[in-house]
Amino acid sequence: MADETAPSGGSGPHGPLHGLLVADFSRILAGPYATMLLADMGAEVIKVESPKGDDTRTWLPPVRDEVSTYYLAINRNKRSLALDLKDETDAALARELAARADVVIENFKPGGLTRFGLDYASVHDSNPGVVYASISGFGSRADAALPGYDLMVQAISGLMSLTGDPDGPPYRAGISVFDVMTGLHATIGILAALHHRELTGTGQRLEVNLLSSALSGLVNHSSAYVAGGEVPHRMGNAHPSLFPYEPLPVADGELVVIAGNDGQFARLCEVLGLPDLPADPRFARNQDRTANREVLRPLLVERLVTRTKKDLFHALLAAGVPCAPINTIAEGVAFAEEVGLDPVIVVGEGDAAVPSVRHPISFSVTPPRYDLAPPALDEHGSNLRAWLSAPRG
Repeated sequence: MADETAPSGGSGPHGPLHGLLVADFSRILAGPYATMLLADMGAEVIKVESPKGDDTRTWLPPVRDEVSTYYLAINRNKRSLALDLKDETDAALARELAARADVVIENFKPGGLTRFGLDYASVHDSNPGVVYASISGFGSRADAALPGYDLMVQAISGLMSLTGDPDGPPYRAGISVFDVMTGLHATIGILAALHHRELTGTGQRLEVNLLSSALSGLVNHSSAYVAGGEVPHRMGNAHPSLFPYEPLPVADGELVVIAGNDGQFARLCEVLGLPDLPADPRFARNQDRTANREVLRPLLVERLVTRTKKDLFHALLAAGVPCAPINTIAEGVAFAEEVGLDPVIVVGEGDAAVPSVRHPISFSVTPPRYDLAPPALDEHGSNLRAWLSAPRG
């Protein structure tokens, strides 16, 4: 358990990870996203930055009060300590932090922390119970010169070969999807390792990488190849195994329409006034509809284009048919508010307060906290240096 004399990160309710100290040597997205989730759940996260700061501080626009909104998205509930690891005094403070921490998380190139005495073997020597999480692009066995950028992995993994129109160029996903996925895997691994330590007293190292996360996250597509020997290809917004499962034209735009089973397809046809289609052998089962999608699509569209998105959205949902308008981010946030998710919270207080997106998990007893706004570079450095320089409590 963390040194109880560690400076407190906030005065709000104690989350489920209260009492854990996380030394965060990560930057950019995957690691900081993981540590923000841990911090939201009550862990004390100390964000160690170089004197130049996390790269995302400079990724702008957009900005809020001259601060990158990218940085703001993934760094709440942390405290910043700027250390130059090439300076022995600062490196010693970093080693002391790692020696006191329950969790160390880093995303340097494999082997990059060894010269500072911050690799797993060195940290384990001074802190045998530590859970040490390493994030990389391609694993520790790969050529260390391979940088771990999400776009590289979207290309290498095959995701971009699946994204876009069949006859058009490949596209990247609209977010750094594998960075986020890898951050989630890191969080899962850390929590599993902490549970193992609780049972056995033994810490361990865990490794996650973007490419492994990508291949796992490609789910049915990677399975199509490794289990079925079939190489998936771009299909635009269509689904290889379901139809309808895509945006379809309506009177005032497009609406995502989903028939995930035969019952949903029958109800879709009922709403559209096409009662004979479910009995047609070309469309009776999902595999029939998928095989004959080019015949079925115009029959559905002929009725869909006579009605508006709003009309169809309510009519189809009332009938038990999944559907959705294609919203902007603003409209997506507004819809989350309409359904009672309260998606926007305020982190911090006073002039430092920043609107942010609510933690995605709710707890009945130990709710997430929103105490600390994303820190300025080295905002808490003075107090943290004093704490790390003092004898352990």
